[in-house]
Amino acid sequence: MATTAPAPLTGPVVIVGAGITGATAALTLRAEGYAGELTLVGDEPELPYRRPPLSKEVLSGALPPARTLLRPADSWAEQRVDVRTGTAVTEVGVAGRTVLLADGTVLPYERLLLATGGRPRGLPGTDGLPGVHQLRSLAEADALRGTLSAGGRVLVVGAGLIGLEVAATARGLGCDVTVVESEPRPLGRVLPGAVADAVARLHRSEGVEIRTGVRLERFERRDGRVVATDDAGGTLTADTVVVAVGMVPETALAERAGLKVDDGIVVDAHGRTSAPDVHAAGDVARGPYGPEGQLCRFEHWFHAQEQGAAVARSLLGSPDPYAPKPCFWTQQYGNNLQVAGAPQDADTLEVDGDPTAPGRLDFAVRAYRDGGRLVGVVCANRPKVFHGLRAELDAAR
Repeated sequence: MATTAPAPLTGPVVIVGAGITGATAALTLRAEGYAGELTLVGDEPELPYRRPPLSKEVLSGALPPARTLLRPADSWAEQRVDVRTGTAVTEVGVAGRTVLLADGTVLPYERLLLATGGRPRGLPGTDGLPGVHQLRSLAEADALRGTLSAGGRVLVVGAGLIGLEVAATARGLGCDVTVVESEPRPLGRVLPGAVADAVARLHRSEGVEIRTGVRLERFERRDGRVVATDDAGGTLTADTVVVAVGMVPETALAERAGLKVDDGIVVDAHGRTSAPDVHAAGDVARGPYGPEGQLCRFEHWFHAQEQGAAVARSLLGSPDPYAPKPCFWTQQYGNNLQVAGAPQDADTLEVDGDPTAPGRLDFAVRAYRDGGRLVGVVCANRPKVFHGLRAELDAAR
């Protein structure tokens, strides 16, 4: 792991990945006074845009794709950021400090930031199967929206954040929705049981069928529909299948460059990788977290944004390490659920409100562990309360 402090930055900076991490890093560099050559390379055809609305407002048709842009198109030129969209990076030459693009262009760098994010995790037999969708990009949201607008039966595989948001949106469009999850409860990896159960009840009250503890093993096309078979031999038939079983960090470029990779690009608290002058941030980076400094990788919007800004400052020589503060939100059926920390690790909950009450969610949860140590907070439709609880959590860390 490279540990030496960077020299003052005057030469070119290349950022690979034009998502929220890369875009925030570019804007932070300019805001902090960097005046050198700055190139932001993204493989999608669109300028940097916000991904959270894809599974909600964009999918429902309430928000035009053009309104997801992070900034107006001409503002990038005003910031003197050379944004290259629809451009793949094929190689990183660590020894020569160069980046090779698919069109043969070679970009030199003094500092390189890899913000390559991730790709949706697939399931065997679903790749290229008509009627099966994933959701990570605007193009995928557009394709799925066209399918859901026709109604019909929808099968969502995976009851994480994206899966449940898609389920709620599809139900709002009049689709008949079934969600299948291999774990005992939806959102069980990120929420305490009482809160996860409240979310499951909300979906069921809206007419969504949720099946837990089910593993799908085979997908095939029959009579114009998709048939999924589980490990017990049962079948589910749908017009549309949405696979939402997490993401895989996009590390191929880093691996070819010889960087240390272990479920993500391994970085230190400044985003430095195992190669000199190469940093990584966002969904693809796996760095130290918590008092014991265990390596973790986070896939939430706030983290990607905050780490992008922090690593940009590190490129400029800031001595301040980045300390992740996990935080995310989700909107389902008009309910806003906000989460900070690791409430799923709690052994004791302090609850204000009643998560079991029918109708609109309305509660706040403090999650404790090891004799009263605050490890997470959750609020349902209480944004002002959440602001205070998050500050309380930050003070307890």
